Amino acid sequence: MGPGLEFEKPINELKDKIAELKKFMDDKGIDLSEELTHLQDRLAALEKETYSNMTPWERVQIARKLTRPTTLDYIPLLFTDFIECHGDRLYGDDPAIVAGIAKFHNRPVTVIGEQRGRDTKENIRRNFGSPHPEGYRKALRLMKQADKFHRPIITFIDTKGAFPGKAAEERGQSEAIARNLFEMSGLSVPVICVVIGEGASGGALAIGVGNQILMLENSWYSVISPEGAAALLWKDAGLAEKAAETMKITGPDLKKLGIIDKLIPEVLGGAHNDPKTQARLIDRTLVESLKELDKLSRSDVREQRSAKYRAIGNFVVSSSNPESRQAFSNSSAGSNSNKKMR
Repeated sequence: MGPGLEFEKPINELKDKIAELKKFMDDKGIDLSEELTHLQDRLAALEKETYSNMTPWERVQIARKLTRPTTLDYIPLLFTDFIECHGDRLYGDDPAIVAGIAKFHNRPVTVIGEQRGRDTKENIRRNFGSPHPEGYRKALRLMKQADKFHRPIITFIDTKGAFPGKAAEERGQSEAIARNLFEMSGLSVPVICVVIGEGASGGALAIGVGNQILMLENSWYSVISPEGAAALLWKDAGLAEKAAETMKITGPDLKKLGIIDKLIPEVLGGAHNDPKTQARLIDRTLVESLKELDKLSRSDVREQRSAKYRAIGNFVVSSSNPESRQAFSNSSAGSNSNKKMR
């Protein structure tokens, strides 16, 4: 087996033993099927135990695997007749964002996703999956087109964050992200966002304002990476594992917190082990979500999306400040029950 993650080392060692035993049986013509079955049973049990009890940091590591399926891997498995569109009509094209129109179960949809590379050459071309402003403007152009022609929008989130370089800032990175947040909030067609890998900061949120947020089991979604949080909180990026645990950034935790709507299970060991089966699991959840959102009128779609984001989080007001308590009381009248006072 090739190099794997540290927590997967016992699994890979056992796989190597099985491979060696099979080769020995073939070379020597000796029947050791009983021993082989025993090792395979041990492997199945070990995999089940390991992948059923992963820590948040281990899930982050799975999400970062180079072999993990990307937007372009899922598109042919989920959609038909995909036509990619390029350019923002302002500056140029950004390969870190893939966008186009396709059919999902014979229904026209707009597909937008962040795209990283498999190797150094492709990563350089796609800027390691970190979009420039023109990428977000391209995405917005396609979203507005979808709104005009009443096509649902499906986005795939997989980025370490928007590109923070000088050129991106000169071309208005912050404005492009803010514009997308503003415009997406007012779209009158269903928007379904799927976190398939990493989802960091505004780079993820710029295509992540949806009616429903779906998330693969071994993905993560946060305002900052574990390394970045550790560097800020404890002045030591090496404490990323502690930060991942503290921040509650993985799918199971975010589902409990109500940040995401649906958690999509992954094939054993991660989506990279069987992309076709993983695509079927995503497909099933997308069908279910579209069916739910189809019941809403265009105005209800906007209102549902607005209510969803207004319901996230809690307001905590000090009981020692009567003025702030009164202001909070006035501003929260008639709002959701997820807000609380102390």
